[in-house]
Amino acid sequence: MPSTLPRLARDLRAGQIDPVTAYAVTPALREAYASGDTEELEYAALLAAARASLGLLAADPQAPPRRVVLAADVSQAAINAGEHPAAVTVTGPIPIAKLVSAHVDDLEAVQDVAKAVTALPAAEAGDEDAGFDVDQAEGHELAWYAAQELPDILG
Repeated sequence: MPSTLPRLARDLRAGQIDPVTAYAVTPALREAYASGDTEELEYAALLAAARASLGLLAADPQAPPRRVVLAADVSQAAINAGEHPAAVTVTGPIPIAKLVSAHVDDLEAVQDVAKAVTALPAAEAGDEDAGFDVDQAEGHELAWYAAQELPDILG
């Protein structure tokens, strides 16, 4: 699920994540990546969520420019297909206890992520220079954190 550091803090305080568009290995994603194994498909879903995190950062200019992706175990009954091949809509709140991990940009990515947030609307409209800025941010690997480390991410 795409997020931001302020949203993560709010969700941890609330004890749940409200219904969101999330990204998962779906039949449509499997079809789009016919030759990918499960790990590759999970990575494709992670990248889609990281791109969506850029959009959340654009909507919250006060948020630190670090992409956040949360991974949770959610039952199939709690999701509906979305527009992106990996997109799903979570139909109810997700208890924080269901979170498995978080993937967050390291501090070295901050400058590139900030540029990508600014460039995102133009990149989505087809501007190649803006697309380069977004690609630069997406070139940074997200660091993995276990669920019990989530409060530490915010410190």
